[in-house]
Amino acid sequence: MPNIGDQNVYLVLDCFDRSGCAWREADAGETDLETVIRDLMSGQYNDPQRVIAFNTFEHWADDVSEDIAREIRRRADAAHEDLSSSIEDFVVRHAGREQQLNLRLA
Repeated sequence: MPNIGDQNVYLVLDCFDRSGCAWREADAGETDLETVIRDLMSGQYNDPQRVIAFNTFEHWADDVSEDIAREIRRRADAAHEDLSSSIEDFVVRHAGREQQLNLRLA
């Protein structure tokens, strides 16, 4: 078993149609930031609502949904990839719509 005592843990609140919402079960070794972002971007979640990070060794917890949403948008833009509808909803909910510049036509 990996030593997870002093690492940041990321958990995703995911919603299901009639079953409600639940913190998704995850293997202890797969609760790191990169794995959660990869899983979100690859559509592993039904309707992600929020991402919580915590570190029990350092005694803190935080809602990191906005940071995660901005990073997903940055990575998708850099790779010229479209996001699935569920992750797009998550990104818009937490990071807002992308600002597009308007061209002024003379």
